[in-house]
Amino acid sequence: MKEFSIFFIWFLNLLLLESSCAADSSVVNPCCSYPCQNGVCERFGPESYRCDCTNSGYYGDSCEIQELWIRFRLSTKPRRPILHYIMTHFQWFWDVVNSCFLRNAIMYLILTIRDEIIPSPPIYNTKYGYVNMESLHNISSTRLLPPIPEDCPLPMGTKGKPQLPDPGVLTERFFRRKTFRPDPQGSNLMFAFMAQHYTNQFFKTDHSVQGVFTKALGHGVDAGNIYGDNLVRQHHLRLHEDGKLKYQTVNGDVYPPTVAEVPVHMLYPERVLPEDRLAIGHEMFGLLPGLSMYATVWLREHNRVCDILKAEHPTWDDEQLFQTSRLIIIGEIINIIIEEYMQHLTGYLVNLKFDPTLLFKTRFAYSNRIALEFAHLSHWHPMMPDSFLIDGDDIPYSQFMSNTSLLMHYGVEKLVEAFSHQPAGQIGGGHNSHAEALKASEMVIRESRAMRMRPLNEYRKRFKLKPYTSFYELTGDVEMARGLEELYGDIDAVEFYPGLLLENTLPTSLFGESMLEMGASFSLIGLMGNPICSSQYWKPSTFGGETGFNIVKTSTLKKLVCLNTKWCPYVDFHVPRNEDETNPGKPSTEL
Repeated sequence: MKEFSIFFIWFLNLLLLESSCAADSSVVNPCCSYPCQNGVCERFGPESYRCDCTNSGYYGDSCEIQELWIRFRLSTKPRRPILHYIMTHFQWFWDVVNSCFLRNAIMYLILTIRDEIIPSPPIYNTKYGYVNMESLHNISSTRLLPPIPEDCPLPMGTKGKPQLPDPGVLTERFFRRKTFRPDPQGSNLMFAFMAQHYTNQFFKTDHSVQGVFTKALGHGVDAGNIYGDNLVRQHHLRLHEDGKLKYQTVNGDVYPPTVAEVPVHMLYPERVLPEDRLAIGHEMFGLLPGLSMYATVWLREHNRVCDILKAEHPTWDDEQLFQTSRLIIIGEIINIIIEEYMQHLTGYLVNLKFDPTLLFKTRFAYSNRIALEFAHLSHWHPMMPDSFLIDGDDIPYSQFMSNTSLLMHYGVEKLVEAFSHQPAGQIGGGHNSHAEALKASEMVIRESRAMRMRPLNEYRKRFKLKPYTSFYELTGDVEMARGLEELYGDIDAVEFYPGLLLENTLPTSLFGESMLEMGASFSLIGLMGNPICSSQYWKPSTFGGETGFNIVKTSTLKKLVCLNTKWCPYVDFHVPRNEDETNPGKPSTEL
């Protein structure tokens, strides 16, 4: 009887132990469901959590209740679609705004509202999902939202299918171009190549470490794409005379030197002969003639500025001429990006203005950290056409990529003319990526999964946008909505990058609401966070006096090109709206 009792107790304990183990294995991390709408989810024990709403403007168990001042501000603010409509319509009203003090007031609001969204200092990086000093001191990366917890039951948290769709299937089914769809906003290849040239100075993944880390010197506009991302490369590219960069002259025109003259690492296929390999600040910019064209224009502009500074400051040595010219070039880049590139991108009728003094009396962080999300949303492969039309020639991808001879064969003027006339593709809406670009999109999707990026709807909440409630609301296309539902199962499981590319586009726009709001926020804060925009830097002496300061403040895309070419082609980020805009052959000196 005693033995039976011992056996019974042992058997009962075994059952309880198994039951306990089964219960533990079924416990789900409560933060996997993203319960904290406007706060930070803190896990306490296996099944309990708390939402930290501190400094968020919300309170309640899920940080879902608005504080009075937030409720008032939101109740008086138009909804995003209505606001976008107002900003892109009523030309007569914006003509009045642009001609008076209201322009400064609107620009101030555009900047400060976005400053509230992008955190400074940064909070998370690609490794940690909680606040830590490593995220602060590791200057190679950051991210806006923490990663999906590793112990979640499903890939995207608690919703969706147990397995994410194969990236190849996803891109082939929803990204591949059926028929080229031009951007209804009128973007051209001059705009598309500027997007690549501008962003690739800070989107530089360091593949020597695990995760997504940038290896650029800075996290914003440092012109590393012109001068190199390290001092060794910079000194190889410099002439070390009068502050200038090295160059070669072909048929009387200035071009970047070859790698035979400048021993810097460049990425070229083996079929490209050494004498045809150009040495440029960015090692990949020789692969696309559009990027080589911009590199050539900026090289000429730097050396032109050096000549101007030397005439004004005959006592300056090579180093001071170089460093001051670089500051002027950085200022020109920021001015052109805000007043022309972003002006075109947003479609706003208010004239955007690069004026750092607007922020001098407000709290603003003059620093920037490139976020993982910004790098991913900037893969705009659909902009590339089916072929490239230059001076009457139709050039396919196979003859365009890595063909350095095109730059010198046609010359900068004809390339600018061609790229300004040829429409770029619409980014959003799906089914508009050239077959050559699908592998790059697959890479972005795989990388986002490795980084455990949260679903698109979580990012929409972070940017104060209404989360999508259905696949049709996301895409506006019945067939695409059904296909995505089949692959993802739940709208809250749609991934960040696919969601952005497949989002229903705004009327006559490059892309949808999410891409516009997120991209504009990252860009504007990064641009205005540049040190040259601070009160300590933004003064004539920084740029060599009033002449250099004026070069920055009056810079335009047209000046950039036409002051560095023999004749002034049609140059704009928009295809010609009428024949009067096209005026090739105009002498550059008329600027």
